[in-house]
This record gives sequence, C-alpha cells and structure tokens, in this order.
Amino acid sequence: METTHTTYLGDLRTEAKHVKSGEILITDAPPDNQGKGESFSPTDLLATSLGSCMLTIMGIAARTHNINMDGTKIKVTKVMAANPRRVSEVHVIFDMPENNYTDKEKAILENAARTCPVALSVHPDLKQVLVFNY
Repeated sequence: METTHTTYLGDLRTEAKHVKSGEILITDAPPDNQGKGESFSPTDLLATSLGSCMLTIMGIAARTHNINMDGTKIKVTKVMAANPRRVSEVHVIFDMPENNYTDKEKAILENAARTCPVALSVHPDLKQVLVFNY
C-alpha cells in the first residue's frame, strides 16, 4: 500500500497526504533556498524524522524494559552543507525527565536511539550528534 500522495502546489510548496490516516503535511522551501519558509522544508522533515524515530524506538525499548521516559523532549538542529547542497549533520539533544536512570537503562535507551530505522537508513556520511541530558 502506498504511504503518501504528494502534490506540487506551486511556489515551492507541496502538500503530502498520509494515505492511511488522511493527515495533511505542507512543505515549503526554506528562505535560504528561494522559499518562503512558512512550513517545514523537506530537509527539516528529514532531521525531524530522525529525532522522532529515535524517540519512538526508545519508547518501545522503555516499554519492553519497564523504563519510564514519559516527558522526554528533544531539540533537533540540522546543519546544511553546499556542493552538493545537503544535510551534513543532525544534532539531537535529549532532555530526559528526572528519573534516576541506572547505567543499564541509559545504555538501553541510548542504543535504541542510535539504532532506530531512520538512523540506519540515512547515508553514513550524515553526522549524527546525540547528547543525552539526564
């Protein structure tokens, strides 16, 4: 089954519809690449997808190992490079809730983040910088 249906709306904007849920997502080119920057850019979504995937897989590991990570927040920063224009780095800062995590629990959560499907799917040249604040 198809995942999304996307339409080019003109003026460097797209509308993507998630087939299963019907949810709509708009993208705009960023101001530094001829766009308005009024919504996520495709490269913003790549960086956001990486962070969200990490949290999701951490959540699965937390559920499996009975670790409470509810309320974990992340800050994602994408770094662009030129020639060719691409995302060269994604920095993800994890702000974990006060929970007195054991070293074993930290290892489980951090391994889950590093091995999420998006992290393993992007090009190996994409530098992934992760910081975990406990």
